[in-house]
Amino acid sequence: MARSPSSSVQAAREAVAARLREIRLDAGLTGREVALRAGWHPSKSSRIENGVTPPSDADIRAWCGICQAADQAADLIAASRSAESMYVEWKRVQRTGLRRLQESYVPLFERTRVFRIYCSNVMPGLLQTPAYATALLSEITDFRGTPNDVAEAVAARVDRARVLREGDHRFAILVEEAVLRYRMGNAEVMAGQLGHLLSIMSLPAVSLGVVPFAAERGMWPLETFSIYDNEQAQVELLTAAVSVTAPSEIAMYVKAFTRAAELAVYGADARALITDAIGTLG
Repeated sequence: MARSPSSSVQAAREAVAARLREIRLDAGLTGREVALRAGWHPSKSSRIENGVTPPSDADIRAWCGICQAADQAADLIAASRSAESMYVEWKRVQRTGLRRLQESYVPLFERTRVFRIYCSNVMPGLLQTPAYATALLSEITDFRGTPNDVAEAVAARVDRARVLREGDHRFAILVEEAVLRYRMGNAEVMAGQLGHLLSIMSLPAVSLGVVPFAAERGMWPLETFSIYDNEQAQVELLTAAVSVTAPSEIAMYVKAFTRAAELAVYGADARALITDAIGTLG
């Protein structure tokens, strides 16, 4: 089974911590000596080496300077920043509302040529209608207690969906059948959203597959994730977004997407599932 995104982040942090420990040992110093020379509490060096406390840029510079390894500080700072940027808490990026977060994806979307998107719980953001997006983002705003800029966030989300029709992009999108059934908003909102899916399926750049309830599972339902050009994968958790850039981990997500794609139905069969979901709204 693939290692969880959060454990991968911890592994990246631990790799930085291990390298700092090696530098200290090479210098013939104890952790206590490093802490005292840096003016820290004696336990801080131990917390850093054990991956308990992520070191700041200043901590790394001080550590490397004390250990006569100042030339290694820049690489370690870069590695540490990379580890920390892998795991971004929603409360941090949404503290001023949701609009800026929506807008922050635009450069990534514009430069990506091949999108693989898997959703097990809600409609993919790129395919959401304004009404559906309003219902979803309103609930997120209420749940997380962030400033209410839902109208602006919805406008930004809808605007970035222009990549579906503009530029040289291709989209392979998979949704679990449950996504068609979970009601986000009232019946009218859902009917509009499902009707929009039917129209999106006709776009030449879009391949939309639905994994039916009746599929004999070869891949269990996963957390929602997106893969961008085999360069980056983003996984959405309840409390954070995790960016995966290690080739071996991206390959695991590609493998999972491929397995799910083999379970999905497309074309007329997918349309039938969507139409049936509309019929249950009554």
